[in-house]
Amino acid sequence: MSRTDRQFLPLNIAILTVSDTRTEADDISGKTLVERLEKSGHQLYAKAIVADDIYQIRATVSQWIADDKVNVIISTGGTGVTGRDGTPEAFAPLLDKTLDGFGEVFRMLSYQDIKTSTIQSRAIAGVANATYIFCLPGSSGACRTVWDSLISEQLDFRTKPCNLVQLMPRLLEK
Repeated sequence: MSRTDRQFLPLNIAILTVSDTRTEADDISGKTLVERLEKSGHQLYAKAIVADDIYQIRATVSQWIADDKVNVIISTGGTGVTGRDGTPEAFAPLLDKTLDGFGEVFRMLSYQDIKTSTIQSRAIAGVANATYIFCLPGSSGACRTVWDSLISEQLDFRTKPCNLVQLMPRLLEK
């Protein structure tokens, strides 16, 4: 992607780790995302770890969606196919619009590293109350891949031909 002479606009980003076992001490995926967003010039607005429970996930995410200061929510974990993986189901009813291309591109990028195992990921993205939401797998490798190759450019106002940041003022249009 090319860059323009526009100024970088830092965003407030909330990070949610969905896990029954992770703590702040061993949340590698959450730490990976925090490091990358801060290195990119964005601000960590909030961070939480919640159990793989759709209602606990929705409660935390709903608070962030309602907070006008949160621009982006990125979750890690719970996007697989096991019985406890419910992050997409937790987020889906909260979304005003889905960004279907996100999951498609994520799986294309992941295929380069993990081949056919990428079909097990149900990574999704969308918009809710003018807040961008990205649901990523719990793997720190997947978080690195998707931040470095997809999310970071779309959250950079300087990225051309277009980016998600330039659309933010119009997200609540009726």
